[in-house]
Amino acid sequence: MDDQKIATVLLALAEARGATRSFCPSEAARRLSADWRPLMPNVRRVGAEVGLRATRKGIDIDPLTARGPFRFSKPSP
Repeated sequence: MDDQKIATVLLALAEARGATRSFCPSEAARRLSADWRPLMPNVRRVGAEVGLRATRKGIDIDPLTARGPFRFSKPSP
């Protein structure tokens, strides 16, 4: 999957949620492919590259090394 396509979907989800709401990276992967699970490492990587904030229970985490579920959102201003 093309990184630009992944970035477009991630940024659209972040914009749609606004500054106060987050989304699961799997939402982006599901929009990109019916077979979405193999896309998750790339979705995590691209999310980090485009500067999305990754959190688990409100605490910032590194999406590249985190294990388990987390949320992406727009970065704090």
